[in-house]
Amino acid sequence: MATRNTDDTDRASAVLHEPLGSSADLAVSVPESLTINIDLPAIVATTPDDEAHVAIDDVAITPIFSTGLTTTSIDVVADPVLVASQDEAVDEVAPEVPPLPDHDAGPTRRERQRGDTPRAAESASMLTAERLLDPSRNRKIAPEGFWQKGVFTATFHQVNLGDSAKVRERKAVDARISKRLEGGTRFVPILTRKGGVGKTTISTLLGMALADVRDDRVIAIDANPDRGTLSERVNKQTRSTVRDLVTHAPSIRDFTELSAHVSRDVTRLDVLASDTDPLLSEAFDENDYNVVADVAARYYSLVLTDCGTGIVHSVMRATLQRADSVVIVSGGSVDEARLASETLTWLEANNYGHLVKNAIVALNTATQGTNLVKLNEIEAHFRSRVRAIVRIPYDAELAAGSVVRYAALKPFTRASARELAALVMDGLPTRRDA
Repeated sequence: MATRNTDDTDRASAVLHEPLGSSADLAVSVPESLTINIDLPAIVATTPDDEAHVAIDDVAITPIFSTGLTTTSIDVVADPVLVASQDEAVDEVAPEVPPLPDHDAGPTRRERQRGDTPRAAESASMLTAERLLDPSRNRKIAPEGFWQKGVFTATFHQVNLGDSAKVRERKAVDARISKRLEGGTRFVPILTRKGGVGKTTISTLLGMALADVRDDRVIAIDANPDRGTLSERVNKQTRSTVRDLVTHAPSIRDFTELSAHVSRDVTRLDVLASDTDPLLSEAFDENDYNVVADVAARYYSLVLTDCGTGIVHSVMRATLQRADSVVIVSGGSVDEARLASETLTWLEANNYGHLVKNAIVALNTATQGTNLVKLNEIEAHFRSRVRAIVRIPYDAELAAGSVVRYAALKPFTRASARELAALVMDGLPTRRDA
């Protein structure tokens, strides 16, 4: 309530009731100071609703003083009415998140047999043949062989004696020929110091035996500087030669463009012909061979090189530098066997001793004079110097000197060619050393 001074009030009232005079008198009549006190209503602070919902209620706390250091726990009790209202407002329940699978724990054997879903994610390596193939169903495959197949049919597929010994031997040779190669192309030259011993024939047989079994590509290159005849042993599909391939090598971008320069046999053997002009053949040097070999290495796993008789030619040097193994061709006569042995001596003298130890000698018994010499003695000589020897018998299909039909060869001739191919593959490393 406002208070005031009584004397000052009376004086002010007297001044107001007195008649107005001069301005000086008015100034004297007004008091020097006047104080008025006014009591205003108290301000009541209110908390907004959003802050009240998250605020902690006041709880009386009685402090406990102690001389030592202690820890005091305080229970904060929320308003039960507010908590109940919040529980009613929240109707949604948080979804349950399943734990991540344990990748270290793989499926058990029992789970795999029952076909249960694996407990952990499997890698591609888990899909093995032993796991996926049913052994009971494998027995339903008919065996190969007259008696074996007859027993299998007569017993309504209940008795499987397996393949015959001859079939098992054939499949074993197939497995050797189809050996997997990793790390680049393998080069195998076929050479000898004497002409007319069947070097081109052996190159054709070896290439056909390899291409007939293997799934990858095989090519035979005629690198004879004296006009080779390798392309005449297959049905010609192009007139292109090694010279044309050297000319167009920079523009070859895929296998389709390369296939226009080669002829393909029914066994899937590709043949690259040499130049038909002897003058142009002499111009084919080691640089040209390296160009052809580099292009072939981009698309073929095996490159066979039918070399000429001149082992001192520059092409021979480039061929041997790339060689992973060699095949030495020898005839059945005395001079042919001696020249083949001298070829091995020349290789050893020129730092190719590692190729001699891994070499295969193909003994062509279709040459003249074979019936007059002891082939066993020739084989014994070469067996002391090389890794293996294979006899190639006489066959009318080969003696014609024309297109070789691999299916028309005698069984023993095909078996000899396949054994030669298997021996060559045995000597090639699966992985090329870096």
